[in-house]
Amino acid sequence: MIIEPNITSFETQTQTQKLKTEFRGPTLKIGIPKEITFQENRVPITPAAVAYLTAQGSSVLLQTGAGLNANFTDHNYSEAGAEITNDVKRIFSQDVVLKVDPPTIEEVGFMNSGQLLISALQLNQLDGTLLQLILNKKINAMAYEFIKDDSGALPIIRSMSEIAGTASILIAAEYLNNTHLGKGELLGGFAGVPPTEIVIIGAGAVGEYATKSAIGLGANVKIFDDNVYRLRRIQKSFGMHLYTSTIQPTALSRAIERADVVIGAFSGSSHRSPVLVSEEMVLKMKPNSVVIDVAIDRGGNFETSEVTTHEKPIFKKHDVIHYCVPNIPSRVSRTASYALSNIFTPFLQEMNEIGGFVAHLKRNGGIRNGTYAYRGHLTNKNLAEKYSIPYKDLDLMVGLFS
Repeated sequence: MIIEPNITSFETQTQTQKLKTEFRGPTLKIGIPKEITFQENRVPITPAAVAYLTAQGSSVLLQTGAGLNANFTDHNYSEAGAEITNDVKRIFSQDVVLKVDPPTIEEVGFMNSGQLLISALQLNQLDGTLLQLILNKKINAMAYEFIKDDSGALPIIRSMSEIAGTASILIAAEYLNNTHLGKGELLGGFAGVPPTEIVIIGAGAVGEYATKSAIGLGANVKIFDDNVYRLRRIQKSFGMHLYTSTIQPTALSRAIERADVVIGAFSGSSHRSPVLVSEEMVLKMKPNSVVIDVAIDRGGNFETSEVTTHEKPIFKKHDVIHYCVPNIPSRVSRTASYALSNIFTPFLQEMNEIGGFVAHLKRNGGIRNGTYAYRGHLTNKNLAEKYSIPYKDLDLMVGLFS
């Protein structure tokens, strides 16, 4: 289901020199390339979103096969109004290039000054050469993981975390059964049978939705976090007493030793997720119990974790099943694509209606928060400090304080 955006009045821009990003009326041209990153199965907008955007005057150019891994065919998109092409250079010549993963240097090479690139940035993996190329070519670039909504939240990070949390419990249930050399247990609770013991490390969105799914199945859940506010919030949200604890090594070790499933969902404040579960703790776990390291995208919470793939998702270490696949939402790519599309669609339509990217920047602080490159200047302080590149205040650049 596509969420309809609030339509604001059309706003024209009168300037001496217009850039390509300042569109003339509702004629937004959107390019959607096929993702080439390993294990990326999502697509940023669905056929239903294409139908809505094209009906409102935008055009969508989609690369052949871009939606196949999310079970959307080229025919689905063409019937919705998209033009299908395998001309990659043409895709990357549109006003707006919308991607799920960060672009490659080759892809940025296809782009020109004044275009808008919307993609993930993945700060901890960003290539400085790629960033400098974006700046040199004067491409306007936005990292969607930093875009804020009206409440100040990060909607895309939140939605992907919710999916990862729910999926982690379903994955655990899968690997507890006999089919995957598990314990042969049904995850949850059953009359006359002790419930599954689940430990969740991290009380953020992943932990919250993992807890919701686990409790719904009847499991016993213990939640650990280093932030008491988050622990109180998660208790309040469920309206019931949950076992919660700050991350104390002794308490955590005891809980893990008794657990059937342990989920690592603690991101921490640095670029790398902290290792909170030592190899010694894993050694004490029950035979054939399951570890789901959701934090593996940023290094992992378990000392014993090693990155795995969707094709070979698990390995056994110390007789414990480890699931360490990065980008869990890509495992349920169709659902994740709908979630992305429901956020991007109103965003693109509002940009179209009010006259383009510049007008949108002036009007929306959440969009400014996600913009890291504007007219050849770096507008993100963290990136400026990391790569020793001069920084410019975006609010000043768009004339908010002029």
